[in-house]
Amino acid sequence: MTALDSPPTEIGTSPRSGLAGVPLALEPLTRKDFTSDQEVRWCPGCGDYAVLAAFQGFMPELNIKKENTVIVSGIGCSSRFPYYVDSFGMHSIHGRATAIATGVATAREDAAVFVITGDGDALSIGGNHLIHALRRNVNLTILLFNNRIYGLTKGQYSPTSEIGKVTKSTPLGSLDNPFNPVSLALGAEATFVARTIDSDRKHLTGVLREAAAHRGTSFVEIYQNCPIFNDGAFDAIKDPSTSADAIIPLTHGQPIRFGVDGHLGVVRDPRTGEFRVVEVGPDGVDESALVVHDAHVADPSYAFGLSRLTDAGVLHRAPIGIFRNVDAPAYDDLAREQVALASSNSSGDDDALQSLINGGDTWMVG
Repeated sequence: MTALDSPPTEIGTSPRSGLAGVPLALEPLTRKDFTSDQEVRWCPGCGDYAVLAAFQGFMPELNIKKENTVIVSGIGCSSRFPYYVDSFGMHSIHGRATAIATGVATAREDAAVFVITGDGDALSIGGNHLIHALRRNVNLTILLFNNRIYGLTKGQYSPTSEIGKVTKSTPLGSLDNPFNPVSLALGAEATFVARTIDSDRKHLTGVLREAAAHRGTSFVEIYQNCPIFNDGAFDAIKDPSTSADAIIPLTHGQPIRFGVDGHLGVVRDPRTGEFRVVEVGPDGVDESALVVHDAHVADPSYAFGLSRLTDAGVLHRAPIGIFRNVDAPAYDDLAREQVALASSNSSGDDDALQSLINGGDTWMVG
């Protein structure tokens, strides 16, 4: 019997709403506890290393048993992730990580379930599974590594590659309009949506912390550089000489202002509701005119509008932070309540599940 087959520990469970029911660790944990004995095999300079290091360093903060941590991945470079974390996990099949993780989360309330996926895995063959996990609000933390290219298969364009992208599969340039993963998640009304950067350890860790604390589906897009097949895709937001004007920071309760000396800000057109970037100061608008970010707005159209400030082509500017964080019933909690209700409504020694299947309408044939 493994730890995931055994009943929850009696020493208590996590008080965090997103991890409610997950057993606490008996002793304080360290990064080493979440580091497996497998050799990490990504290309030198890959952004996946930074994300893995941040994840392993962050997990001890949760103070949950690593035996009750489950990491499910699909196919792609990022999907090697479960091998490198000392926990339960599964390197599953292309695009199906969210479907498998939904089953784990629904069956095991005492498991903290993470999905590791990429822009190709989640948004191409796996797009249907992703949007349904988001709309159902399954209690999962989904980390989407976005390098805007197919890395594992050696450099074909992906669903997030910009129009005109010249790759091995698009020698004359891509004709596809790229997905904006944050917009997609908000269109599916995901209850927690954020974007962060592989190389910003502090910001990445902070977003992971908030995502794990959320009850329901947490969707985190991580801009992740592929130095071999798409190097420099995120230079604008990583280069110290340009990042101030390229990163639009989203901090709940704060005016959306950025740029060198704060000379830029975001306002909203009262007629159309459209967000736009403007100059702030003597030659522009007053700070009082700027949008004060509210991640708790119930209507997802607010956060969706902010997501449209992301460049669709070559990336020169993008909002970074938590776009939306609202409360809603989690699918797996509701499913367990239904099972409990069906069991309590059964009479005598009747099998509750069989009674539910039979219902009130049965026929004898023959």
